[in-house]
Amino acid sequence: MKFALPLIVCVIIGTFLYKGLANDPSYIASPLIGKPAPSFSLPVLGEDGNDFTPEQMKGKVWMLNIWATWCASCRVEHPLLVDLARQGIVDIVGLNYKDKDDLATQWLNDLGDPYVLTAVDQSGRIGIDWGFYGAPETFVIDKAGIVRYKHVGPIAPADLQNTLLPLVAELKAAS
Repeated sequence: MKFALPLIVCVIIGTFLYKGLANDPSYIASPLIGKPAPSFSLPVLGEDGNDFTPEQMKGKVWMLNIWATWCASCRVEHPLLVDLARQGIVDIVGLNYKDKDDLATQWLNDLGDPYVLTAVDQSGRIGIDWGFYGAPETFVIDKAGIVRYKHVGPIAPADLQNTLLPLVAELKAAS
C-alpha cells in the first residue's frame, strides 16, 4: 500500500505530460479571438501627422503583423510577407514594436515593404493591449473588425497555406 500512492501520483502526472505532447507549442490562446480588435491611434511610419486606427480597415479582411528590426524571427518570416503582399490576397498592416523610426524605415527599404502601412508603437503599449507575447505575431481581422485568428512566431509556408489563406478566403467570402 505504501507504494500505491506514489505509483498513482506518477501515473496521473505521466498522463498529463503525455497529453501535453499532443499540444502545439506555438499555439497560445488569445482572449481577443471573436472580439473587436482593440482600438488605438498610432503614427504611421514615414508619414508625419498621419495616424492609423484599426477602424480605418473596417469593411476589409486584413492582417496585423507585429514586427521589429531587432527580431531575428521577423527577418525569417519577412520574405514570405513580401511575397504575400505581391499577390495582393490580403492587406497587411505592420505594427513596428519598440523600434526607432530610422531603423524601421531602413529595414523595410532593404528587405522590401509588404505593408499597406506601418503603425509605430514605440512605447509598446498597443502591443500589450493586443496580448502581444513576442515578435513576430500576426492577427487576422474580419470585415467587421473582429479578431479571428492569432499566430505566434514566424509564419511558415505551411501556416500560410493550411491556415491563414483558407481563413482569409473564408472571411472574404462571408457577407
